[in-house]
Amino acid sequence: MSRPVPKPGILDIAPYVPGKSGAGVHGRVFKLSANEAALGPSPKAVEAFSRTAGGLEIYPDGSARLLREAIGNNFNIDPANVVCGVGSGELLHTIANIYLGPGDEAIHTTHGFLLYPIATMSNGATNVVAAEKNLTADVDAILAAVTPRTKIVWLANPNNPTGTYVTAAEVKRLRENLPPQTLLVLDAAYADFCSNADYEAGIELVKATDNTVMARTFSKIHGLAAVRLGFIFGPSHLIDVVNRVRDPFNANGPAMQAAIASLADTEHYRAAQAHNEKWRTWLTDEVARLGLTVTPSAANFILIHFPTTPGKTAADADAFLTKRGLILRAVTAYKLPQALRLSVGTEEANRLVVEALREFMGSN
Repeated sequence: MSRPVPKPGILDIAPYVPGKSGAGVHGRVFKLSANEAALGPSPKAVEAFSRTAGGLEIYPDGSARLLREAIGNNFNIDPANVVCGVGSGELLHTIANIYLGPGDEAIHTTHGFLLYPIATMSNGATNVVAAEKNLTADVDAILAAVTPRTKIVWLANPNNPTGTYVTAAEVKRLRENLPPQTLLVLDAAYADFCSNADYEAGIELVKATDNTVMARTFSKIHGLAAVRLGFIFGPSHLIDVVNRVRDPFNANGPAMQAAIASLADTEHYRAAQAHNEKWRTWLTDEVARLGLTVTPSAANFILIHFPTTPGKTAADADAFLTKRGLILRAVTAYKLPQALRLSVGTEEANRLVVEALREFMGSN
C-alpha cells in the first residue's frame, strides 16, 4: 500500500518519553520526576492568568512586546533581541530548522538533554556526541569533535539530568575556540537555581559575541510549566531570522500575562531559590548518608546512583518508590541505567522520599 514516507532519518529518532506522572498509582502521589516548581507559581501570576479569561477569543500580541520588555528589564537586555515561544523547546527546534540540514553536524554531550538529537536529526543533520568528564560537559572534548560541518553546539548549563555545570570561564573558552560560523546554543533552563560565583547563564557572552544564543524557560522556577512559555536572547541577525520563520502568535496571551506578573514578584522568586538551596542540600546529604552516590547539582534536582546488586538497582528502587506514590525519573534514555533523578519537592515530599529510600536500602 502506498502512503506518505517521512524524510530519511526521521524514523531513526528515538521519541522523547516524559517521566511518569503517577498514572496507575493509587492513593496520594508526589510527582518528583519533572523538575517542576516545588512552591508552584507566584500567586500574582495565577491572578494575572485568571484575569485573561474574559478575552480568550482575542489573538495575543504576536510580537510579545510587553513580555519582551519585562524580560529586558529583568535581565538588563535589549527586548529587541528577545523572541518568546511555546517553551524554550519550540525555539530550540526553530534554531535547528534554520541552521541545520543534510550534511551538517551538531554536537551535544553524552548526557545532554534528549531534545538536542531530536532537533538535529529531524533536520537531516548528523548528531555528534562529545564525551563528558565526571558527568560534566568537557570543553576540550567538544572542541575535538568540531569539524568544518559543525553548525551548532548544544550546551545545557546546568545540565539535565546530571545537574552539573560548566563555569563561565570554560564556556567563554569554548566560544573563543569554536569556528565563528558555529552557533553556540546555551540552554539555561536551570540557571535560576545556580548560585555559584563562577557561573554565568550566557547573557554576557551573547552581548559580547555574534554567534551565541541563550534559551530560558518559565517552566521551572516560575512554575508555569502548564502554559508552555520560554524565550531566547540572541544577536540581532539570529533574532531577525527566527522572527521570519516562527509561527505567528506562538506565545499565548494568558501565559504572557502570568509571566509578566511572575517576573515582577521578586519575593516569590527569592523564596523559590531559597527553598531549592535548602532542600537540594538536605536531600544530597541525607541520600548520601544511605550509602548512595549523589552527583553534586546546581539545578532543582539531584541525580542518585544505585548499585548493580540485585534488589538494589535503580529499577528496583523506582518500583519500590512508585508503589508508595513517590514518582522519580528513570534516566535510562540518557545512558544512565543505574540512576534516578529526584526533583526537589515540598518539605513533606522530600522527607517522605528519603524515608522511603532508607527503608529500601535497609530491606533485604
